[in-house]
Amino acid sequence: MSVINRLATTLGRRDDVPNRELARELAETKAVEDIRELVANLQNRDRKIQSDCIKVLYEVGYIAPELIAEYAEDFLALLRSRNNRLVWGGMSALAAIAKLSASTLFDHWEEIREAIEKGSVITVDRGIKALSIVAAQRTEYGAVIFPYLLTHLGRCRPKDVSRDAEAILVAVNSGNKKEFVAVINARMGDMRPAQVKRLKKVLAVAEKR
Repeated sequence: MSVINRLATTLGRRDDVPNRELARELAETKAVEDIRELVANLQNRDRKIQSDCIKVLYEVGYIAPELIAEYAEDFLALLRSRNNRLVWGGMSALAAIAKLSASTLFDHWEEIREAIEKGSVITVDRGIKALSIVAAQRTEYGAVIFPYLLTHLGRCRPKDVSRDAEAILVAVNSGNKKEFVAVINARMGDMRPAQVKRLKKVLAVAEKR
């Protein structure tokens, strides 16, 4: 039976439970053929099937990123879609495989940045996470990407500073922590008490790098 027949849309469901359950099963059984079929159907004419496919794929990526890492180029292509669901879904998949596919994502990091700059809240969240992970993998990656991450952190919405700082922390090291700490301290005046508390925890970790 085609894996498409097990998607929420095909089953007539409006919730995501079937998709999440399918993702867990595919990850546990390492169902590479079914995963390949889902990737192929990211181009399906039915937008609902497209959406369900990317949902299952990035859920698989959360559990077993190695099963979808080879499809980095397919997920990058989704960033150019006019369907916002596919854009942030593709970015979610990229974040899940960023460590395994760092070289590919680095080669296309400017495309990821462009998607972040014009994307939804989820696209931004997953995109910053993906770029931060890539930046952490090699010194040369960080040298190119980290300045952008700092620029983003310095201008993002106050309510997003804590979340984004936590994501960027993975790319902080002894050579760049001074700049990272300076940006956070500069944003402190915009923060509410709960956000300040989160940022102080980030700073405590950064100072130890």
